[in-house]
Amino acid sequence: MNAEILSVGTELLLGNVANTDAQTISEGLSMLGIDVFYHTVVGDNPARVKEAVAIARGRAEIIITTGGLGPTYDDLTKQALAEAFGKKLVFDERSAGRVRAWFGRVAGHTMTENNLQQAYLPEGCEIFDNDWGTAPGCAFFADGVHVLMLPGPPRECYAMFTHRALPYLRKLQDAVIFSRSLRIFGQGESAVESRLRARMEEMKNPSLAPYAKEGEVMLRVTAKAPTEAEAKALVDPVVSDVAAFLGNIVYGTDVNSLEERVFQLLREKGMTLAAAESCTGGLLSEHFTNLPGASDVFLGGVVAYTNPVKEALLGVPHETLEAFGPVSRETAVSMAEGARARLGADIALSVTGFAGPDGDEVGRVYTALAAPDGVFCRRLKLGTGRSRIRTMAALHALDMARRYLTGLPVEIWAE
Repeated sequence: MNAEILSVGTELLLGNVANTDAQTISEGLSMLGIDVFYHTVVGDNPARVKEAVAIARGRAEIIITTGGLGPTYDDLTKQALAEAFGKKLVFDERSAGRVRAWFGRVAGHTMTENNLQQAYLPEGCEIFDNDWGTAPGCAFFADGVHVLMLPGPPRECYAMFTHRALPYLRKLQDAVIFSRSLRIFGQGESAVESRLRARMEEMKNPSLAPYAKEGEVMLRVTAKAPTEAEAKALVDPVVSDVAAFLGNIVYGTDVNSLEERVFQLLREKGMTLAAAESCTGGLLSEHFTNLPGASDVFLGGVVAYTNPVKEALLGVPHETLEAFGPVSRETAVSMAEGARARLGADIALSVTGFAGPDGDEVGRVYTALAAPDGVFCRRLKLGTGRSRIRTMAALHALDMARRYLTGLPVEIWAE
């Protein structure tokens, strides 16, 4: 089946809000084997919304809309869809009761009569209860098209798509789609694709596809079969074969991020980690603190942006800073040793470098890892772009930890 995602909201056209809803839905649909042929964004204008719906219904078997389900005058999605498919909007008392209950339990919000507009839904639709906000979603089938409506706020859209829309869509499928992923750090998408191109061209079911992520690559292996067990049996050998072929640049399978993999390894080994950061300004620590349960393994971090702070909080010798400078192998090593000693961690990571935006040295970064059996350091040339340099520096530090914890060479790419 094929789908079109129709996002309603003038704020999306103005660039005030990123359209993360479409990304969320596209990723979910790809996991079901549903092709997304079009993303359409239209402003809060009745005529243009109706025009967009008319175009979508002529070329898609599934239309999924986001936004335009709220209580204000510019929330037009339901009206446009109902009119396009010849359906009346009818008042659903149960949905109205849920709206009233939401306002009753959320402090600081007062319900007004226009909020009950959200309880008007297309006749005969399947209602998607919204446990994350007030506007219910819905789905119906008419004129050969499945129409699903979801709220626009990203938190609500993600939850409603995951817990309401996906079960509805799975019922439309005559087969099961099963996927697994491999995560890669150390080679870019083009290099990975080049190494795997012959395999990818030969494969049909399962399929193998690369996706560029920020600073890394994800490979997704996907199979379609009558049952999940059969699909899994097709996928698993390919995952093992590709992982063995690519080697240790594959940092994990079915994990979401490099920090998640490091977190898993630290927990498995009963070890703790600390961080000392300069140019990354706490970004490395943030990678860990974004993970639930991070306090089991991550003791803390020190953002030592200036030399006096490096000396006072991390014990970097004044002589080291004078002789070699704050961006040097010697300073990175001393920062990592100081963080490990002063925070009492089993291992510690440090980052120091020139993030720019100007100067001949922009992109020169040192990352170090201090451990019971020694200190390791990488000298990196990360190009330009302050945000990219900081991101890549943090990822290199995480990769050093991953390699150390799995017994791999840690100083790879060092100069």
